[in-house]
Amino acid sequence: MTRVAQFLSICVFLVSGLAAGAEQHDATLDQPQGEVILTISGQIARTNGEGVARFDAAMLRSLGQETVKTSTLWTEGVQEFTGTPLAAIMEAVGVQDGKIVATAINAYSVEIPLTDAIEGGALVAYEREGEAMNIRDKGPLWVIYPYDDNPTYQSAVAYARSIWQLEKMEIVPD
Repeated sequence: MTRVAQFLSICVFLVSGLAAGAEQHDATLDQPQGEVILTISGQIARTNGEGVARFDAAMLRSLGQETVKTSTLWTEGVQEFTGTPLAAIMEAVGVQDGKIVATAINAYSVEIPLTDAIEGGALVAYEREGEAMNIRDKGPLWVIYPYDDNPTYQSAVAYARSIWQLEKMEIVPD
């Protein structure tokens, strides 16, 4: 093998290693620094643990924050909910397809289609009326839809998907 061929082989090897490292870097999320309040598993491309993506409150906030004012079946009057759009969370973990199986602290679970992870769609709320939600207040996380803004969300299906005390999401095939 000539010196030029050896040099080219080494370059290809090094570039391949760098590309693989870049892919691996893109496939990892930061580690949570606070208490983990949401764990996502299943068909996800980006993780920060063995096959899972774990989020603390600060990590969720860093993905983007939105506020929705809406009434619900479970509260009195119009309430202000602040949280991270479901779409931003799915993008952060690299979800391409499938559906979400959302599970609450009490093991209640519900399927949420990825079609709900759109702009103006589901919000994973962590505050109500400007205050962090505790377990008694349906927190720490509650999937909220803009019920008052969109008649599509004024249905038994959307209400059933409005899981509170959310703890885990698993992305499974459709």
